[in-house]
Amino acid sequence: MSYERKLRLGMVGGGEGAYIGNIHRIAARLDGQWDLVAGAFDVDPDKGRAFALSQGLDETRAYGDYQALIAGEAARADRVDAVAICTPNFTHYPIAKALIEAGFDVICEKPLTATLQDAIALEELARRSGRFVGVTYTYSGYPMVHEARVRIAAGEIGAVRTVQVEYSLEWMATAIEQQGNAQAAWRTDPTKNGRGGSIGDIGTHAYHLAGFVTGLTLESLTADLATFVDGRALDDNAHVMMRYDGGARGLLWSSQVALGNSNGVRLRVFGETGSFQWFQEQPNELVYQPLGGRVQLIKRGSDEVSMDAQVRMRTPPGHPEGYLEAFANLYAGFAEAIRARTAGRDPGLLGQNLPLAYDGLKGVAFVEAVVDSAESEQPVWLVPVAV
Repeated sequence: MSYERKLRLGMVGGGEGAYIGNIHRIAARLDGQWDLVAGAFDVDPDKGRAFALSQGLDETRAYGDYQALIAGEAARADRVDAVAICTPNFTHYPIAKALIEAGFDVICEKPLTATLQDAIALEELARRSGRFVGVTYTYSGYPMVHEARVRIAAGEIGAVRTVQVEYSLEWMATAIEQQGNAQAAWRTDPTKNGRGGSIGDIGTHAYHLAGFVTGLTLESLTADLATFVDGRALDDNAHVMMRYDGGARGLLWSSQVALGNSNGVRLRVFGETGSFQWFQEQPNELVYQPLGGRVQLIKRGSDEVSMDAQVRMRTPPGHPEGYLEAFANLYAGFAEAIRARTAGRDPGLLGQNLPLAYDGLKGVAFVEAVVDSAESEQPVWLVPVAV
């Protein structure tokens, strides 16, 4: 499908030294759907402008802060089509709110906001305004994650009985936030990260992945949070027992102190007649075990995979695709959804089943429930609107 032009992208945050900003820029470029044309990249206006120029942006679109970006772009005939928010959690709400109210579509890092109150308000604003708000739950961009989703929805493993999901890292096994690591510093500051540490930073990814693949709705949970590094203000390890509507059970583990784990995202779904297993470090394979049958390895690129997976594939079998491509699938999907809305048509497959504002709201509600449960040492039932 050909288009008249690329969509114009703006960015807030994500400047020099910001890991996630560069991931957004690479992902946006990969399919040729987006052109980064404007940005307010740093809390230091001079550094932000310098970074913008280093990225080849016109100096008139190198802004000192997001308010200047909104004012400057609103006055242009060639204004940006959407703005990516790549800033710490506590700034997501005011930036996204201002952008939506000014008529801009938004692509926001997770979690959507730092508090549940803000998440509810932002989701309501997005729904009422009709603006597009995408949330970058990266792992829902993988082809074989979509393959598992399609097969489970088709009843291939029967009713789901048990879900086990984990996200384990080792990068905060020591007090690096006390040694000048800026990325760790704000993630361990409750005023900037929100109430959840590991559960908010990576546990939300695991929670979204489990629900996205299974289609199950979380009903209640019981959580145990731990802070193993002395002096750290937020949890760095979480264990959560979950109950879903319909009786399925789940276990979630998130940890930033799991030595030997670089990016251990793992999902196991067990049903009445079979199971699926997917590991992010072997992302091109889905393990299927039917009841009483042999283990089958379903590979990305094979003829047997669904169109939902195929539209998210770029390379032939044997050529690995991974994190950057999954992130790019989200950007390609966001572009398709925005173009479809503008054209008044239904989006194609790539623009369907995307993580949107309501998914972001559910993620924040999950974090709040986990912290409430851990603090009270009691199970927590989730508010229906937020699950």
